[in-house]
Amino acid sequence: MEETERADEALRDLERRSPRAVLDVLLAGQRRSLDAVEAALPAIERAVAAAAERLGERGRLIYCGAGTSGRIGLLDAVELGPTFDWPDARRHVLLAGGEASFGRTREGAEDDGAAGRAALLATEPTPADVCLMLAASGRTPFTLAAAEAARGAGALTVGLANNPGAPLLDACQHPILLRTGPEAVAGSTRLAAGTAQKAALNLFSTLLMIRLGKVFRGRMVDMRPTNAKLRARACRIVSEVTGCSDDEALAALRSSRGSIREAILAVEAVR
Repeated sequence: MEETERADEALRDLERRSPRAVLDVLLAGQRRSLDAVEAALPAIERAVAAAAERLGERGRLIYCGAGTSGRIGLLDAVELGPTFDWPDARRHVLLAGGEASFGRTREGAEDDGAAGRAALLATEPTPADVCLMLAASGRTPFTLAAAEAARGAGALTVGLANNPGAPLLDACQHPILLRTGPEAVAGSTRLAAGTAQKAALNLFSTLLMIRLGKVFRGRMVDMRPTNAKLRARACRIVSEVTGCSDDEALAALRSSRGSIREAILAVEAVR
């Protein structure tokens, strides 16, 4: 039995404990998830280095998973656009069960390996692409088949799983083991396993974007200022980086059609 499915016998009376005691147990599990991510930092670093080298000007990020793992991948993927101006055309999210599974569970879809392979091949993967494969168990047929198809097409594969010895880790060039162990509620991998996957993806994608030059002086210089809050943040970034006034920053942003990077260069060019 996989570690993520095994019951912790010390918690047999969990539902009979006080609410605060249950919360303490749940929080302890969340802390363990971050310990698991810390142990995986060398693997994450290696995966980012390989991904940055592969992507170039055309490579895509392809996220693939089922259930909770797939939706965690979706969360990371959709934030890359507004945060780092990563083009929508250069990211894909493959979730078992298709788009209908984004907001509604379709648990049986994860068992369809043929669908995983077909979904991955439909993206027409190339050696420039980086495929992020997520499965808490590490043996989900949909994700495993997709990983094998991606690797067969020459794409770089990064596998995130929470069980040691998981087939997904063997199927991917860059395995990332997030060993969270048994869940407080046996088998509920939306808890510690899910938290570890989310944190690991946060680290992976943020370091990747830094490596690709999308962060300058600790700031999101490729951020899309698409609402009032983000426009104010863009102005602040330009003024903080260049030392100009808010009025100068606003003028530069207007001239650059909202591009923070171009606004910074424009201000510095006249100084």
